[in-house]
Amino acid sequence: MAWDEWEQLKSDAAQRASAPMQLNGAPPGAGGPGGSGGSGDLVVHDDELGKMGNTAYELRQKFGVDSDHARPSTFTASIDLFNDGLDMGAALTELHDAWNSQTKTLKDACAHISNHFDYTRAQHAKDQVQVATSMPVSKIDSYIK
Repeated sequence: MAWDEWEQLKSDAAQRASAPMQLNGAPPGAGGPGGSGGSGDLVVHDDELGKMGNTAYELRQKFGVDSDHARPSTFTASIDLFNDGLDMGAALTELHDAWNSQTKTLKDACAHISNHFDYTRAQHAKDQVQVATSMPVSKIDSYIK
């Protein structure tokens, strides 16, 4: 990279960094108030949240079963190789342990996602009750008519 090119890249980066930041807003046309993309209201469809949470749960269950097929035979093979004096046995044990660790991490992530959707559904239901009970009846009537 030539020195002039380096200086130009630094100058471009400085200009991007000094661009003003816009808070509490969205670019025109990106949705939200003032944009053309929608009304700006948060819309939550309980059935969609339920489907996504269920999908994450099913993925966790299926992956838990499918990822465990080779575990017992891999562990047995690693012990047999190690007992026969082959270094490959220790390496296979390390691979086995790493696979189990990564599998647990992925299953935990799926469970976390599923639980988050359940929590979101419950919280949304509470929010709906709070909004409905905090509005005066006459105000609700004006929205319905």
